[in-house]
Amino acid sequence: MSEPIIQIKQLQKTFKVYKDHKGYLGALRNLFERQYNLVHAVDKISFDVQPGELVGYIGPNGAGKSTTIKMLTGLLVPTSGEVLVNGYIPWKQRKAYVKNIGAVFGQRTTLWWDLPLRDSLDLLQHIYEIPDDTFQQNLGMFREILELDPFMETPVRSLSLGQRMRADLCAALLHNPTLVFLDEPTIGLDVVAKQRIREFIQFLNHERKTTILLTTHDISDVAKLCKRVVIIDHGKILFDGHLNSLLEFFGGRRLLVVDFAEFYPEPSLGEAEIIQQDRNKVIYSFERSSISASKLINQLSENYRIRDLEVRDQPIEDTIRRIYEEQLLYNHPNGKENPSS
Repeated sequence: MSEPIIQIKQLQKTFKVYKDHKGYLGALRNLFERQYNLVHAVDKISFDVQPGELVGYIGPNGAGKSTTIKMLTGLLVPTSGEVLVNGYIPWKQRKAYVKNIGAVFGQRTTLWWDLPLRDSLDLLQHIYEIPDDTFQQNLGMFREILELDPFMETPVRSLSLGQRMRADLCAALLHNPTLVFLDEPTIGLDVVAKQRIREFIQFLNHERKTTILLTTHDISDVAKLCKRVVIIDHGKILFDGHLNSLLEFFGGRRLLVVDFAEFYPEPSLGEAEIIQQDRNKVIYSFERSSISASKLINQLSENYRIRDLEVRDQPIEDTIRRIYEEQLLYNHPNGKENPSS
């Protein structure tokens, strides 16, 4: 196996949160006696990323995702631990380091607000010292794939959110980075814009072999793009491994959607639980390890008249939500598994 492009060992970031005493006396106390609590935003995490991987880095609000990304891009200095990315220590060798990475933050832009998009991209060519042939080749490719031409002459401040995200992706990739950090790249986008961004991310990873670390709250991004996921919560890594193994272990429930030929007030079904009923349509939930879908279907056909039925896997959103709410992975023997195993 090749050398990891990202190596993280016992990485920690601790912030001081100062207490604010109220009132006149409290204000004086704040001046002379500052008290604070320590908050471990990232709490001694360790993981590697291999060249060419597309890793989903997910967790609820305040889990430590963005803090991790800011340390990996050199924007924050860790409290302790080790980080080596592309052979660089990000916050110590930042000027040389950023020449080989790209970053897109969903809520922020790296483009010049009042300039037309074309001018912003031209400026980035000079900042990154991109050879003209490479710049023209990449720009031509990205203009076509991301459909940039309709707004190339439009000031960035006038772009829609979806247009700006496509423009930011182009800007982050003009210099052929080997590693890209995508922080909420589809946030706030409509379905069509999300699909276009996802297809471009797949193109980067599959065709250009770009290594991508993706943070997102949209679990459907992870389901469509990532084979490996790292789950973080309260600053600690709960799981590091294949998405399929996560779903197999924790997504053990399946759904049976039945459209009955007539209305049944209580169409009970053995080991399956009714979770939704709307007249003739009923949705059952069942544990795949306890009973098979075929047995349930046989039971249904013996007792009821059926117009149509469908078996579905539990939505990935429900699986991830269950992990967050119940903290199951702390007791899971395969949590933090080796993703290459």
